Amino acid sequence: MKVLDCTLRDGGYYNSWNFTASLANAYLKAMVAARVDVVELGLRSFINKGFKGPNAYTTDDYLESLEIPAGLDVAVMVNAAELVGEAGLEEKLGRLFPKAASDSKVDVVRIACHVHEFKEALPASQWLKDKGFTVGFNLMQVADRSPDEISELAKEASQYPVDVLYFADSMGSMTPTDTLNILGHFRTHWKGPMGVHTHDNKGLALQNTMTALEQGVEWLDATVTGMGRGPGNARTEELVIEAADIRKTELNLVPLMTLIREFFQPLKAQCGWGSNPYYYLSGKYGIHPTYIQEMLGDSRYSEEDVLATIDHLKQEGGKKFSFNTLDATRNFYVGKPRGNWKPSDRFADREVLLLGTGPGVADHRQALESYIARHKPVVVAMNTQSALDQSLIDVRIACHPVRLLADRDHYSELPQPLITPASMLRDDVKAAFEGKELLDYGLSVEEDTFRFDDYACVLPSSLVVCYALAVLTAGSARRILMAGFDGYSADDPRNAEMNTILSLYQDHDQSREILSITDTRYEMPAKSVYGMMG
Repeated sequence: MKVLDCTLRDGGYYNSWNFTASLANAYLKAMVAARVDVVELGLRSFINKGFKGPNAYTTDDYLESLEIPAGLDVAVMVNAAELVGEAGLEEKLGRLFPKAASDSKVDVVRIACHVHEFKEALPASQWLKDKGFTVGFNLMQVADRSPDEISELAKEASQYPVDVLYFADSMGSMTPTDTLNILGHFRTHWKGPMGVHTHDNKGLALQNTMTALEQGVEWLDATVTGMGRGPGNARTEELVIEAADIRKTELNLVPLMTLIREFFQPLKAQCGWGSNPYYYLSGKYGIHPTYIQEMLGDSRYSEEDVLATIDHLKQEGGKKFSFNTLDATRNFYVGKPRGNWKPSDRFADREVLLLGTGPGVADHRQALESYIARHKPVVVAMNTQSALDQSLIDVRIACHPVRLLADRDHYSELPQPLITPASMLRDDVKAAFEGKELLDYGLSVEEDTFRFDDYACVLPSSLVVCYALAVLTAGSARRILMAGFDGYSADDPRNAEMNTILSLYQDHDQSREILSITDTRYEMPAKSVYGMMG
């Protein structure tokens, strides 16, 4: 059995591989005390875009600067994508590994490889073996491959001097039964040592690792506190306990637990790795965990957005991460916009008070209710905003399909009709609103575009505020007063997104006058409701 800790490599996706030398040295001492056999201290890479710390490159000079204890093997990882493609595999390897193993601190080189790269990358094993390195290949995303495909991969690997063949549960979708099956398929041709790298989307990382161990897998990956991309991995502090029990050896956990308390636990609280219901769903449906990681790190994505994105990727496929795909998932409406209700029937030449979802509505409730009683605007509430007397709200507006489903019970209790793109909603969403009066105004999304037609609109975003502005503009409202649009801190991306939308709207030749009458951080004209009572 070999326990390989890859915290400073896999964990680097959260802090750009920027681990200090003092942290690295304390980590190395903790690994020896915990009887870890191999530490993967980082990547070897040609890519230099944006700042990354030393463990993104793990050069020989960097390794020489560390206090590496005797008896602890050092590994580095190379992404096969940087080796394959253009000719010159040996030249690339020579640049990444200028020293032979006898002159380097590196003992083990692992190549992370997608299935389509595997055959072309395998010759790297011979070059690395000739230089004296122990060579591992980590096959990614094999859980959804057929038995014949896995067997063929094993057959190809058996023709090269690979020391250990790993399979990675890249999507975190595997169960112990899946682990058993995949191992069986590999064993049809591969008779050498095997390794496993598990992800914890479904809380099964350690269980899958121990299942693999029981079936003869020798190399077991883990990271401190599970630190790693997305939901993280099997936790080193747990795996070494199991390993010590099996080996019947003593271990000293004090240095590792101290390191966790002083460094990794605070960093985990800041970065948020570890399983949660979103990662569980991504594992269940085979969605790349980076989609979840990116959304959880971006405050523009509400709970509804994350769930809607998962639902979209479940249908359309999300095994390969793409920023373009992620951006597209926020737009829930495709095809030609369509509806059957004209907003001008309700809003033509009327002053409208649009109630946002911010606390400003409740904070200034009395003044807003007095203004409504005195000036009689048409009052439109976004989503389920209910801080004001219900009798003063004329109509509601909403367009986010997941939010609509989540709030369906609330809408059934609220008396107002609901403006929504009803004919463009999924059948299950429409069915949830049977019996509710829906005012059907369609929408579609097109970057940097506002267009206001009689029965539908084109928007730069499917945010409900965009939809509301379009409805009121198409309805020829005389003026739009806005309350409860408090905004966020200046460095919050939601603030910048909203300001972009407001600027685009106000520059449109059909835009209505807009005016915030409660406190706001957005870049829009503002007055105080308290000064508008005359």
